[in-house]
This record gives sequence, structure tokens and C-alpha cells, in this order.
Amino acid sequence: MTTSLKSSFMPPSLISNLQQVLALKSDGAEKHASEPNKVSCNSSSSSCCALMPSEDTKDKQCPKPVVLVTNGEGIESPGLTFLVQALLLDSHLEVCVCAPKSDRSVAGHSVTVGETISVSSAQINGATAFEVSGTPADCISLALSGALFSNFSKPALVVSGINRGSSSGINMFYSDAVAGAREALLCGVPSLCISMNWKKDVSCESDMKDAATVCSPLICAAAKSIKEGVFPKSCLLNIEIPSCPLTNKGFKVTKQSQWRSSLSWKAVSTNKHPPPANFMSNQQSLGIQLAQLSREASIAGAARRLNSQRKTVEVESVGVARKMSSQKTVKFFRLEFLEEQQEYVDEDLDIRALEDGFVAITPICLSPSVQSEIQTSVSNWIAGAVLSNNRLAL
Repeated sequence: MTTSLKSSFMPPSLISNLQQVLALKSDGAEKHASEPNKVSCNSSSSSCCALMPSEDTKDKQCPKPVVLVTNGEGIESPGLTFLVQALLLDSHLEVCVCAPKSDRSVAGHSVTVGETISVSSAQINGATAFEVSGTPADCISLALSGALFSNFSKPALVVSGINRGSSSGINMFYSDAVAGAREALLCGVPSLCISMNWKKDVSCESDMKDAATVCSPLICAAAKSIKEGVFPKSCLLNIEIPSCPLTNKGFKVTKQSQWRSSLSWKAVSTNKHPPPANFMSNQQSLGIQLAQLSREASIAGAARRLNSQRKTVEVESVGVARKMSSQKTVKFFRLEFLEEQQEYVDEDLDIRALEDGFVAITPICLSPSVQSEIQTSVSNWIAGAVLSNNRLAL
């Protein structure tokens, strides 16, 4: 894989360093079946190992940093599975998972209030995992509350992904994956959001595995930098992997664009209305209907018992209400996101860099007033991490 580092903030001398780091990661992913030591974190040629301290310098008394993983497409999605697999190759990390039980795509930063959610234990390649009947923001909020995991009080890093489809530009506000990372930031935990620029009828499941191979060195570098206290503060990093991950042109620190998917509402026949939305399962919908019927029956019974002499009046009132209800017109609509090609002159915008084949890294701040300062801080961190990890590999 030929890679390079492109950024208006990056020293040119560091381009070759990133080439070596990512090349090692690519070689390890291709050869791990025949040469296990290439991906073992006990091997100096492993990219993850290169991104973490050696056994000679590691403080063995310190616990492993915990990386908490979530996503928006559900705990059984390929993107999350491949990401966890890649992270588990690094013996210096403890990987835990708290993810939605089902697909909650485009849920945004919604949370569940006033309703009970269920949590079940799960197994993902040996990682401690829980599946939650809530949103990604619910998952992170619950995991950080201390009520769920017993093996840590606070993770070192939260990673949300890998999700299918770009979260660039304005789509960032719709993204459930970004919301999971943002919830961590609100709780004071460093976070990354990772998405792949999935192309319909072009991308395939193996591309998600390649995306995990590309982004795992950056995750390892983030965990190391957090331990050393040099990770950028007050922001999360939105990492966008191009549609052909292994042929990417390198990492590029970018700015958020105004790009967004086109929203298309389509009328649906009343005979073929859409199923319940992602946030409500069929079982939940049926339960709500049964509860409503039960309440109506109780109200009607109480009314009849109140005054048997008014029986005729009660029947008439119920009949009128039903007649009025039957006169309502019900229509059904379905929303679809349509991808549109747009031209952007500024090469430092996220969607432009992504479409040009770069791994776009966009800092997201809670305060826009410090965006420029954060942008420079993230660029300096990436440059320093690459240089430091290159020295460890020598």
C-alpha cells in the first residue's frame, strides 16, 4: 500500500514516517495467517506494537488502558466486529464493548428518557461486551455511569464505529456514530468516531476489515498519547476512511464542510406502509397497542359502572368519537438519503479529502471559538505520534 501524509499543518519530513507505519500495518494484515508473529504485539514489526511502548520500557505495574467501543449499526455489524478484532491484536489494550442491540443508524444524539432499556451480555472474540436496547448515546452514558462494567471506572478512550457511510459535513449532526463519540466527550473522555465512505453496489464487507486495518494504528497511538497526557484536549476526532481503504493516500487533517446528503421524502401506499422505525421494534409497537387497548377498555368499564342509568348516553358518545376518528386521513411517508456529487474548491474540507482518497481526520469541538487552535493541536499531535512511534520501531 502506498500512503502519504498530506496536511497544511504537517512537516514534509514526517511523510516517510507515516508511510513506514502504515506499510507495516498493511503487511501485517496480509501475512498474519502465514506469519503470526507479524501481527503479534510481541513482535517489533507489528504496527500496533510499534505504536506502544516496548516490554523493556513498559510499566508493568500499570493496568492496561481500556478502550470502550460502540457503534450505531448494532453490535453484530461487521464494522464493529472487525474493529474489535484489530484492537484485540494489541496485548497492551483492554477492549470492552457497549453497543446497540439493533441498527440505530441516523438516530443522531437521541437518548432514552422515561423508558426502561434492557442490557444483555454478549461475546465478541473474547472482549467484555454488552448489547443495549438504546441509542449509541445511551450506550456510552450507561457505560460511563459505573453501573454496568465492573472492570473499569473510566475508559482511557472511546471509539465509535466502524460505521458504513460518510459522517462528513452536515451529516455529522445526523450521525449516530458521531453522537456516541460526542457523548464521551461531554463526559470528559477522549473519543474517536470512525466511518467508511461506503459506496452502494461497489463496496463490500472485506472493505470494512481493511478500514479496521488502516485506522487501528491511529487508535493505538491515541491510547499511548492519552497515557502520556499529550492527546488533544476538548475535541473528538471524526475519522473518515475512503471507499478503497488500502489504497488511501494518507492521513489528512481537515475542516468540516457544509456537504450533506439530499433528503428525499416519498409517499408510501397505505396498503404497503413502512414497518416501525428503527427506534421501535415490532414487539415494542405491539406492546404499546395492547397497552392502549387495555387503557381504553378500563376507561369504558369505569364509565359504565359510574352510572348505569346513563348507559345510552355513554354508548352514543363512544359511537360519535369513533365516527369522528374514522374520518381522519392517514398518510405514510418514507425518508431516504440520496448521495449527490458536489464540487469543493478547498482541499482541506473533509468531504473533498475523502473523495480524493485520503483518510480525513476532522476535529470536532464543543466550542467553535477554539476550532483553529484545536485544528493546529491535532495536526501537531499526529505529527508527533508518527515521529515517536517511528523511533520505537527502530
